[in-house]
Amino acid sequence: MISEKAEKHLKQFALMLGMLSALAVIFDWYPYTMLISFPFCLIWIYCAWLHTEPQLKWINIIFSCLYAYGIARYYWF
Repeated sequence: MISEKAEKHLKQFALMLGMLSALAVIFDWYPYTMLISFPFCLIWIYCAWLHTEPQLKWINIIFSCLYAYGIARYYWF
């Protein structure tokens, strides 16, 4: 378990990643949309597990899998 302060920093970092991801979508910075969104989802998966928020956790797991597939497809296919 992490401290409240560390969790707050993680969530602030996730917020920054979320804003960068939105800018990447707006300005069509492909593949940065996936590269930025993937860690955003991982942080929220972790934070959801801290507080047992199952819906948030599973939504972010689905998006993380999609981003991981997209990143792998971009680099290896």
